[in-house]
Amino acid sequence: MPSFSEEELPEEELPKEELPTEDAEPSFADLLESYSSKITRNIEIGNRISGRIISIGKDSVFLDTGTQIDGVANRADLLNSKGEFPYVIGDVVELYVVSVKEDEIRLSKAISGSGDNTLLIEAYHNAIPVNGKVIEQCKGGFNIDIHHTRAFCPISQMDVSHIENPELFIGQSFDFLILQFEERGRNIVVSRRELLRQDMDSKKELFLEKLSVGSVCTGRVARIMPYGAFVELIPGLSGLVPISEISWSHIEKPEDVLNPDDTIQVVVTSIQPRPEDDPKIALSIKQVLDNPWSHISDQFHAGDRVKGKITRLAPFGAFVELAPGIDGLVHLSEISYTQRVNRPEDFLRPGELVFVLIKEIDLLKKRISLSIKDAEGDPWMDVPEKYKTGQTLEGMIQKREKWGYIVTLEPGIVGILPLSRIRSSGQPAAVDSLKPGRAMTVVIDEIKLAERRITLRLDAPEDDNWQQYSPQKSSQPVGTFGDKLQQALDLAKSR
Repeated sequence: MPSFSEEELPEEELPKEELPTEDAEPSFADLLESYSSKITRNIEIGNRISGRIISIGKDSVFLDTGTQIDGVANRADLLNSKGEFPYVIGDVVELYVVSVKEDEIRLSKAISGSGDNTLLIEAYHNAIPVNGKVIEQCKGGFNIDIHHTRAFCPISQMDVSHIENPELFIGQSFDFLILQFEERGRNIVVSRRELLRQDMDSKKELFLEKLSVGSVCTGRVARIMPYGAFVELIPGLSGLVPISEISWSHIEKPEDVLNPDDTIQVVVTSIQPRPEDDPKIALSIKQVLDNPWSHISDQFHAGDRVKGKITRLAPFGAFVELAPGIDGLVHLSEISYTQRVNRPEDFLRPGELVFVLIKEIDLLKKRISLSIKDAEGDPWMDVPEKYKTGQTLEGMIQKREKWGYIVTLEPGIVGILPLSRIRSSGQPAAVDSLKPGRAMTVVIDEIKLAERRITLRLDAPEDDNWQQYSPQKSSQPVGTFGDKLQQALDLAKSR
C-alpha cells in the first residue's frame, strides 16, 4: 500500500464519518485501524453471506466478502450433484462463515470432514449446516454419520414431502441442521427438512418477485383433481389450472389429457396474495397456445360439409368437435330426417365420427350450428318426382294418434291419414284394427311441399280385395245380407 502523509492522504480514501476535524486530528494508523475494525466487526461465525468469486484455484476458491478480508472456500465444497464445478469468476454464491481470523474468513456450504465435537457444538449454537451420511433406517427415522458421530434424523425431518421409499436415502450424503445436542454429543437430532425449507423459501421469494400476470412458466403436474390440475412452478410453490383452462377442446376429466409429473408450459392468469401464506396462483395451459377461433374463418364456412367427432351429448342435442378447440351443436331437430328423435343417445354416442353440415357460424358468441340430417341429404328433395296426387302406394303404420295415423312411405317421408279420410272410405272398422308396423295401401290425396306434408286417404275397396285392410281373413264365408248388415253396423259405430 502506498504511504501518504496526513496532508497528502486523499479525502475520498477515508470514510466520511472519520474525516479529521479541527478539534482532533487522528493519525493515519488510527484511521486505518478504525476502518478495518468497522469492516470486519459484523462478520460472525454462522452468518450466511454472499460472496463474489475473485479467484479459482486448484483446491480453493477466493471470494470478495465485502470486507477487507477475503473469504476462502474449498473448491470441493462447491461441486454440484454431478461432481462438476459450475461457477466462474464473477459469480456470486451464498456460504456460511465457519471461522474468522485476522487474515482469512473461512466459508463453507456446511461443516464437513473429520473433527471432534467442538465443531458440532459450534454448528449447533450458530445454526451452521453439517454434512452427514445416511447409514441406515431405524425406528422412526434414520441414523446419520456426522464427523464419525452418530446422529438421528426423524423421517418427518428428512424431506419437505411425504417419503414413500425411505430406503432410497440410505448411503447418500446431505447437509443437516443440528436441532438438539445433548449428553456431550451422545444425543444429537438433526433435520434436513429445515434446510430444504429455508432454501425453498429463499428461491420462492426471488421467484415471486419476478412473477406477474402473463408470465409464461414451465412447471410439473404435481396433482390431478376432478376440477383441475396443480402445477409445481418451483419446489414448494404451485398453482391451479382449472379444467376449463386445460384445453381449448372440451374435456370431461383432466386425466384425459394430463398425467402426473408431465412437464408443461403455463401462463399466469391471476395472483391473489394471502396473509401468512403463499399467494393463490391461477394458471392456464390453453392460453399458451393460439386460440383456434382466431383462424376459424380460414377453415370453415356456412354450407360446408365436414367430418367431426361427437364429444358429448345433452338433452337438447349433441356437441361435435370440428377441430381441436372448435365445437358446434347439432340440435335435436337436426339429427335425422328419417326418424323421430326424442333422445340423442338413442342414435349417437360420444367418440363417434359423423358428417355434419355447417348451418351458421356466430364469431361473436363463438357458436356453430350444425346438422347431421342435412349432411346426409334431404329425402324431400325427390318428393316432386317420386310422388303425385292420386298415386296409390303401400305404406307402413308408424303411429296412431287421436286425429288419425302417421304412415311411413319411405325413410324420411311420412304421410298423415286423418280419421275423416278413413270414415269416408267405408271401411273404418277394418283400419281401426290395424296396429303400428302393419302395411297398408293408401292413396296420396294432397302434397304440400312448403309444409313438408303429404295427406293420405283410402280408396273404397272392391268386393274381392277389401280384406287387405283387415288383419285376418274370416274362416267362414259371409253372405251378401250379412256383409251389408256388417257395413251398416260399422258405419253407425263410426258416427
